[in-house]
Amino acid sequence: MTELFVLEAVDLDKSFVRGSERVNAVRRVSFVLRPGEVVGLIGPSGSGKTTLMNLICGWEKPDSGVLRFDGKEQSPSALMWNRIAIVPQDLALFEELTIGDNVRLPIRLGGGGVTDGEFDALMEELGILHLASRLPPEASLGEQQRASLARAMVLGPSLLLADEPTGHQDEGWTKTVMAAIRTGAERGTACLVTTHDPDAMGFLDRHFAMRDGKLSLAT
Repeated sequence: MTELFVLEAVDLDKSFVRGSERVNAVRRVSFVLRPGEVVGLIGPSGSGKTTLMNLICGWEKPDSGVLRFDGKEQSPSALMWNRIAIVPQDLALFEELTIGDNVRLPIRLGGGGVTDGEFDALMEELGILHLASRLPPEASLGEQQRASLARAMVLGPSLLLADEPTGHQDEGWTKTVMAAIRTGAERGTACLVTTHDPDAMGFLDRHFAMRDGKLSLAT
């Protein structure tokens, strides 16, 4: 019986022209993600981690290579929030919407299926339920980041991409964030997390190391 992966990346390549130089940001990267696992993507700044995440979520197109979601080659930009969701480094919250409305946005865009109790439980788990009526600028960066994570997780997506999800967290909140991601994985979500945070490593099932656009074997 063939194992069905949430994501298969095969020989992804991406390069950019920077002045007179061509930068190979992602070089023949291949890996798979399975339902229910939390996989780390580690490496120094400039190693290609964010570019790889952008390729997976459809914000950039690979020069070559294949992405398969649930065994099918399809554009990630065409997938709904319940299939693929991302926590970007810039958080991407709408400042004119309350934090609660930012988190509800995927539901209002057609996701449905989330009860008020489930919504409140996710917000409480991430320590932001009391901020639901505030605008993002009225919250700290750490709180905004947890709101961005809640928005990504609210529909229980098949694939969660989290780019440095603990980067703005004060001491003690890393475990809260990673525990929430771990809970999502236990419900079947495949999670890919870029991180420099040593406190996050204990929540990973395995990890890849990236350097100069290349991916090493997982551990």
